[in-house]
Amino acid sequence: MTTVFQDVAVALVLNGQSDPHRAYGRRQREIIDLADTEAAGREITNWPDYRPTPLVSLPGLADSLGFDRLWCKDEGQRFRLKSFKALGGAYAVLHHLQRIAGAAAGQPVSAASLVAGEARPLVRDVVVACASDGNHGAAVAWGARMFGCRSVIYLPRHVGEARRDAIAALGARIVAVDGVYDEAVARAAADCRAQGWISLPDTSAGGDNETPNLVMRGYSLLAGEILDQLPKGTLPTHIFLQGGVGGFAAAVVAHLWQSLGPRRPKVIVVEPERAACLAASAAAARPTRVGGALDTVMGCLACGEVSRVAWEILQDGVDAFVTISDDAIAPTMLLLAEGVEGDPPIIAGESGAAGMAALLAIAVRPKVARAIGLAPDSRILTICTEGAIDPASFKRMTGRPPLACGAGRSG
Repeated sequence: MTTVFQDVAVALVLNGQSDPHRAYGRRQREIIDLADTEAAGREITNWPDYRPTPLVSLPGLADSLGFDRLWCKDEGQRFRLKSFKALGGAYAVLHHLQRIAGAAAGQPVSAASLVAGEARPLVRDVVVACASDGNHGAAVAWGARMFGCRSVIYLPRHVGEARRDAIAALGARIVAVDGVYDEAVARAAADCRAQGWISLPDTSAGGDNETPNLVMRGYSLLAGEILDQLPKGTLPTHIFLQGGVGGFAAAVVAHLWQSLGPRRPKVIVVEPERAACLAASAAAARPTRVGGALDTVMGCLACGEVSRVAWEILQDGVDAFVTISDDAIAPTMLLLAEGVEGDPPIIAGESGAAGMAALLAIAVRPKVARAIGLAPDSRILTICTEGAIDPASFKRMTGRPPLACGAGRSG
């Protein structure tokens, strides 16, 4: 294991603006406040089949790495979509449909009435649309099917057939975009304006702040679950969060910042080295776009432009930004699937493994580890943001099908 991860390319950008004693300010509260996340939580926890995803303790891996505690939040078991994205995209769909249906009915319309079909005639002709690397599109399509409207999902060229088929199976119309994620975002926004559809981006890069805020409020439920699931009186010292456009990381940071104040863990945001818009933004101290093909096996993190509403939280709330090379991902997926010294297996997709991959690569680099305060008494939290959504890809990466690892726990 040591040899494998010593060969991984790792780059670290320390954030000079972070300060554990800085208060969560008015600017951040305008984007996402605890009252907003509590409202989202009350809604989502009443959806059919809701249950908290497990917080898995990994004592074997913690001991092998020389740390006190290590946990992994397994989002591969979220609402059968195998991704945390279900929390945000579907919540945004519901919010917009309730507003439309309520205006038509002249009174508030509940999610239950939409799910049951009672209010569906009011929204069945509504079209929601978004661009996606796969998981956000699945969440929007799933929400549209659950609450009774139509969906159109724009997918950039790197999205594989299995992810496309999974979204289409949820009833969405798929639009293939011959470009990267950011080009799909622009195409979706333009078509929504032309067609009168509801645009549901998970990034504010195109100028929409309201919907990305809603999406982040849905994501923040995950952070609340974590605080409820941690052993009583125990908090992590470090948390590794996947990057992308920044919405996921910002939602978790916002909840922990408001709930824990200066007791919150050090936050390390992880990105692919070829799609590191957040690290570039931290280095420049302003939102910075990165270009190129954004080619990475971590397809759900293949984003070139930061969400500006997310950056309002990340620029002060993140302690470090780390980039890793693609060759860290397959061995991490295999290690998690096999378990270490009796640890429970976790089935992680390529982007889902990114946070743990960064930790493993940093653990064998004492200088980098010291720079972010990792020590033998560290208690570390990672999040498996997606399960094996593409089983064929999982098999190519690890040499075995996901059902042969962990008895299909992420399915």
